[in-house]
Amino acid sequence: MSFVLRGIAAPRPLAIAHRGGALLGPENSAEAFARARAAGAEMVETDLRLSADDALVCLHDPDLRRLAGDPHLVAETELARLRAALPALLTLEEAIAASAPIGLLLDLKLADPAVLPRILATVAAAGAMQRVLLGLRMLDLIAAARALSQEIAILALVPEPDSCERARGLGADWFRFWQGEATAARIAAARALGLRSVVMVGQPREAAAAGYPPFPVGRIDAEGIGRVLALAPDAVMLDDPRQLLAARSVTALSSS
Repeated sequence: MSFVLRGIAAPRPLAIAHRGGALLGPENSAEAFARARAAGAEMVETDLRLSADDALVCLHDPDLRRLAGDPHLVAETELARLRAALPALLTLEEAIAASAPIGLLLDLKLADPAVLPRILATVAAAGAMQRVLLGLRMLDLIAAARALSQEIAILALVPEPDSCERARGLGADWFRFWQGEATAARIAAARALGLRSVVMVGQPREAAAAGYPPFPVGRIDAEGIGRVLALAPDAVMLDDPRQLLAARSVTALSSS
């Protein structure tokens, strides 16, 4: 059955495989997507950047240093060279195909709204509008995307956790909270505005900050999963979706 993002009838919270399932296979790769899908994830997340020759590619970092030991910037490297360094690299078109039939969250790492029409046209041409969630990191990008399409679902990835009302007013459908900032009150406030909530586990820092989970982005332990489930978000994003799926099953059994 194809995944339909709006009006979905699925166990909550939905399991979103961060970077395609970075603990299941090479991050942002078709292999990770397939393993996340086989594990039962409802959605995979991947990142979008532009190469030097304007290919939309699924890479998280601005350069190739971490993944390939190459200091070159993605934006200054042509697609052929990126593929030579990272053979599993996906383009947007390939990511849409590889993720089917489950949901696909696109985390746009670009600030220029000029790229939005192309992304939307690619998603539409693939017949994937009903299963793609467009993640945007700036409020003005949310407004620009909504002006271009009423059909695409938009996730606000903005840094301020109390900007739900502004994001909703500009056209967002979903709102991301970092685990260390997620509270029952914030999630309830988002829901009251008509926003669905996504909790991103771990923290956005290399060194743990006081009050935040002691894990890097995408990572979490069993205790942390339990605390996140208690907040009742609509989705959780993590490197290994099996952690959430197992905890979700236990919760379902205990409440039946």
